[in-house]
Amino acid sequence: MIVTDILRAVTVLGFLLVGITGQVWLLYFLTVVQFALSSLFTPARTAVLAMIVPEKDLVTANALDSFTWSTMLALGALLGGVVAAIFGARTAFVLDAGTYLLSALLIARIALPKRAPRSVGVGQSGWLDFVEGFKYVVGRPFLLGISLVKAGGSLVWGAINVLEVKYAEEIFALSRVGLLPNLRIEDPGTATLGLIYLISGLGTGLGPLFMRHWLGDSRRRLLQGIGVGFLFMLAGIAGLAFAPTLGIFLLFTFVRTVGSGTIWVFSAVLLQVMVPDEYRGRVFAFEFAALTLTQSMSIFVAGFAIDSLNWSAPQVMLSFAWLGVLVAVTWGVFYSINRSRPLPSSQEPTSPE
Repeated sequence: MIVTDILRAVTVLGFLLVGITGQVWLLYFLTVVQFALSSLFTPARTAVLAMIVPEKDLVTANALDSFTWSTMLALGALLGGVVAAIFGARTAFVLDAGTYLLSALLIARIALPKRAPRSVGVGQSGWLDFVEGFKYVVGRPFLLGISLVKAGGSLVWGAINVLEVKYAEEIFALSRVGLLPNLRIEDPGTATLGLIYLISGLGTGLGPLFMRHWLGDSRRRLLQGIGVGFLFMLAGIAGLAFAPTLGIFLLFTFVRTVGSGTIWVFSAVLLQVMVPDEYRGRVFAFEFAALTLTQSMSIFVAGFAIDSLNWSAPQVMLSFAWLGVLVAVTWGVFYSINRSRPLPSSQEPTSPE
């Protein structure tokens, strides 16, 4: 994680070369490198969390992680725009690189608990380790299902990334504030999008905590919570499709993100407590790859429907609500099959079946 942060800092500084050389291809190359490095960092961070946080606090820890991610996404976009507008893009890139170095410094201060080494039963090749990790999940259908929960959710909520911009700029652009009619907003679309991100951060952070308080945090309850999360997500997306005002849109955004946040956090906790340490990072890498693929597919389909099929944003939103019904039903079948079976433990033998 430390090395990844340092490499991401170097990569971001590389964006300065785009302005100096005028080579546009370098912009795309560095963007790919940055996202590739993030694909290494994110699964590792999720895996390490289970090593430093007691099991009883994992839901809270993952909820805080989700909340800070969503909040910093909105705040970072705002501050980046302000810095770029006042001091220029080069300063913004330098500060962005500095945040990665700060992250590396903070991670370096974390003391991981010492654990007795456990034999994985494979050679030292990284490729063989990856194959063994993949075999570990495929050989355990229940864990495979849990590792695909986020992929199923992303197939639905990925399109929201496109649709939120459409709603913010064309449908609910916030040009004036009700209590301050003389205050004119210069960029109404950005203002609306900022509000949407703010509410999304609250939903993804508070939703899992509310669900934990309501359902508890036993493993069976976490499984039930994922189902409830799908219901909240569906209700939220359906409400967004018919929202007549910005206020109602924000309300259903909160409902949707309570659901998606619960799905995200509860599925992560289940994998953290059920997968042994030596496989946990590989399982989260597989999970991250799957959700990235389905999210990309969802974004592409939503963009195609709007740009090529000339569908309206509410039409696309409603279509993905129906897709969400299919995903939720699939989860319901999976849960019904497994609810009475013994749940796997991270202490089970680690040789893939």
